Amino acid sequence: MPHASSGGDNHIDVASCPFQIPLGALLPVRVRDVLAAGKDPGTTHITNGRYRLRPVEWNTGEAAGALAAHRLRYGLEPAQVHEDAAALERFRAELVADGFEPARPQVRGY
Repeated sequence: MPHASSGGDNHIDVASCPFQIPLGALLPVRVRDVLAAGKDPGTTHITNGRYRLRPVEWNTGEAAGALAAHRLRYGLEPAQVHEDAAALERFRAELVADGFEPARPQVRGY
């Protein structure tokens, strides 16, 4: 995937393998009860090459919306779901039951 370089190169190619975006990436550090999605999560220049893709944007938006509904259903702030292993597993199970794909299918060669 090409990226601009500050060292004078026209681009830098960085290979990437299948990946997952951690739920914590949707949670701001200093603000409570707010979720980031789409192009909102803060990333490095290299990881932004993956975050900016439409399916990933849609996936983070879907996860953020599901977490907001989960938050209302159980009375937990998003950070509480992220920090508590049992709450996080319950949320993940609900996502999968609703048809959410938490991981992209493995691509041959990775």
